[in-house]
Parts: sequence; structure tokens; C-alpha cells
Amino acid sequence: MQDSNNLSEIEIENQKIILNKELNIWEALIPVVLLMCMLAYNIFFAGGELLGEYSNQFILLTGGVFAAIVGFLNKVSLTIMFNEIWENLKSVFIPITILFLVGALAGTWLVSGIIPAMVYYGLQVLNPTIFLPASVLIASVISIATGSSWTTSATVGIALVGIGSALGIPTGMIAGAVISGAYFGDKMSPLSDTTNLAPAMAGTDLFTHIAYMTYTTVPTYIVTLIVFSILSFNIETSGNADISGLLQSINNTFNISPYLFIVPIAVIILIVTKTKPLIALGIGVVLAGIFAFIFQPEILSSLSSSKGRSIFNAVFVDTEIVTDNTKLNELFSSGGMKGMLWTIFLICCAMVFGGIMDAIGALARITSALLNIATSIFGLFASTVVSCIGLNAIASDQYLAIVIPGKMFKKAFEDKELAPENLSRTLEDSGTVTSVLIPWNTCGAYQSGVLGVGVHEYFFYAIFNWLSPLTTLIFAAFQIKIRQLVTK
Repeated sequence: MQDSNNLSEIEIENQKIILNKELNIWEALIPVVLLMCMLAYNIFFAGGELLGEYSNQFILLTGGVFAAIVGFLNKVSLTIMFNEIWENLKSVFIPITILFLVGALAGTWLVSGIIPAMVYYGLQVLNPTIFLPASVLIASVISIATGSSWTTSATVGIALVGIGSALGIPTGMIAGAVISGAYFGDKMSPLSDTTNLAPAMAGTDLFTHIAYMTYTTVPTYIVTLIVFSILSFNIETSGNADISGLLQSINNTFNISPYLFIVPIAVIILIVTKTKPLIALGIGVVLAGIFAFIFQPEILSSLSSSKGRSIFNAVFVDTEIVTDNTKLNELFSSGGMKGMLWTIFLICCAMVFGGIMDAIGALARITSALLNIATSIFGLFASTVVSCIGLNAIASDQYLAIVIPGKMFKKAFEDKELAPENLSRTLEDSGTVTSVLIPWNTCGAYQSGVLGVGVHEYFFYAIFNWLSPLTTLIFAAFQIKIRQLVTK
């Protein structure tokens, strides 16, 4: 799901699982319990400000310290811990670089008029009564084409949040619709890295895996569309009455032209043709800067005495474009690369915690404990689901949430005479899609940062994401489409 190059995917796939016979399950759970307690207190009682603006980051580092103490008591050296932390940080170098580029993209697409143009034309096309299901479908198509939920959010996702906000639709609903569609496409696209990684871990082939996923994914997707359709028909929005005023305000501020869509279309084409995401997004930033000089010279002049300085600020720091409509003022602002620093710090701190937990053998111990209690077929599926979701929260990385359970549970599925596609489907249904529901997971942090909507705001509305593991468990409980291993 994340955008990464082939080398990093191979390294993740071949990652070793660290076992520590000195560590028991209760010791492995100590850092997890303490971390969850601190995060829960910060969210529910301290309003997210227990230790200031960067509370979650400090809490993750504190959890890492507790994990390190447990490691010391179980004969794990500091060198091993630092090595695993370094490996974790290296694995998110590309996602962090992409986050910086997305910040630059948002800033340059704003001052060039690309985002305002998307909002302008989108307001005329997307009626409030169909907006949410339409958002799901649009995000699905883009994600299937690109193989990346990250790219989908950074392009059409930003535009859809802007359009929906202008219509008065709650941003949590819009983000939930975008994320639901983006993860459906990501999950079903043969271009997606996780869609290739899951069958590799389970021991099946890509297209068998995709075909088998349709049994659980299509019903979940249909339910998601139905729920968003009901929400769209019943939601109170500002409606068409306010649209004329919004359109006039955008027209008065920006030079709106269909030619502005050349830039996002070019970026999507580059991604579809398998251009490296860093290059595609970088080209998107450069093209937007050029288009800003061509289409929005007045905007650039109003932001700074130097047009070049205005572009520089759009890329690196805050940009705010004031219109004569207060609804649009918050929408037409961007933090550039600077606006991504909170998210990047969160990812780095999560990687520190996850690295130490891996180094001391806690991740493997927790997964092994879940495997040991899987005595029935349903128990095996349930243990896999819990393991994937748990590792998304503990290791803060969706790749590890696929790799570790994939390796640990593979033999158990074989022993139950279950075809490997059962495992690969479960890894995707519970590992890939739930990563975005964890605020400190790389995926949750990314989507929240890019869309400008907190995980707590879109969690309930990311229907496809939390419903997918439940669908898998229902299929397992009633033995629906559970394929047996074919012996040759």
C-alpha cells in the first residue's frame, strides 16, 4: 500500500523474525500494556496534550524505553536494539520522503490553482446527494490504476475533502469514504506492493490471491457503498444554495482553467506507468510551480514581493490564500513540507518502539502465543486476524503486520489442510486495511497528515477498513469459501 521501490519490498519480505527464549509472554506484553494505557489516557483524559503538541511521539519513545528495560532483563544487548531501530528507520525513508513531497505538492497545487480548480469543477459535478458513494468509487478507480492508496489520497483525496468541505459535509465522513475506496483499490490492484507481498508470504500466486479475495472483499465493498449512499441521502449539507457564492469566490481569487488538470493527470499517468513515486511526485511539484507562474501571477505577487519566494514558501512552509468567503479560507491553506513534520516525527517514534519490540523478541513471542491457542479452523483465522491488527498497533508498520503472521502461521494453515490463499486473503483483510485505523501506524499517520483529518474523526466512517476483518471472521465461522489444500 505504501509507495516503495522493489529493493525495500524484497528486504521486508526476507526479514528475519527474532526469537528470544528468555522472554515470556507476560514480559512481552508489559511495554504494550503500558503504551496503550498512556495513549488512552492522553486521548481520553488529556485531550491529546498530555506532554504538549508531540504527546503521542513522547509516549511512543517512553514505551520504547520500557521495552528496552524488559530487553536488558532478558539478556538483549543495546547493539541489537539499535540495529533493529536503524533497520526500521531505513525502511520508512522512502515513505518519509514521499510525505515531504506530498506537503510540497499540496502547497504548489494550491498556489498554481490546481486544487481550487478541482474544487470549482467538482462542486458543479458532485451533487451532495451522491457525493459520498461517488467519492468511494472515484478513489477506488484511481487506487486500482495506481496500486497505491497513498497516491490516491495525495491527489483526488485532497480534492474530494476540499469539495466536500465546501458543501458542508463533515470531513470525517469524506475521509472515511476516500480511505474506504482507496484501500479497496489498493487491496485488489496487481500493482500494489501488499497485494504482491501477502501471497508471497503465504505461498500462493498473485492472481489466485486476488481472485480469492473477491469473496470477502466484494460483499464488504457493496455494504460500504450502501451505507455511504444512505448517509448521503440523509445528511444535512449547505446544498446548492451556497454553491454559486463559493464558485464566484473561487473565480474572483484564482484564474481557473481546465488546463490546470494537465498536472494531476500527468502525475497519475506516471504512477500507472510504474514511474517511481518520488520521481512522479517530484515532477508534479515542478510542473505545479511552472503552472503557478503561468496561471496565477497575481496570487504569487500577493503572497510575497518575489514570485519565486512565494513558490519557495508553498513548497517548504505555510501558505494561506484569503478569499472573500470564510468557508474557503481554511480550505485554501497549506503547510508545505513543514506541515508534515508532526506526522514524520510520529512515524519515526513508532519505528523506534517497533524496532525495540522486535529486537527483544516480543513481536514473535506475542504472535506465537496467539498461534498456540488456535486449536480450530475458526480459531486459526481469528488468531491470524488478531495478530495482524495487533502488529499494526505494536510494530506500527503494515508490512510487518503481513510478514510476521505470514511466516508464523503458514505451517499452521498447512497442518489444517487449508489452501495458502486462505492465509494470504486473511493477511490482506486484517493486515493491509486496518493499518490506517491506528493513529501512530505509518499508514494512519500518513492518511491523517495528507487529508488533514484525524484518525479519530474518520475511524467510524472508514467502513471498508474495519468491516473487512469482521467479514473474514464471519466467513471462517460459517465455513464459507474456505478452500482446502489440494494434495498432488
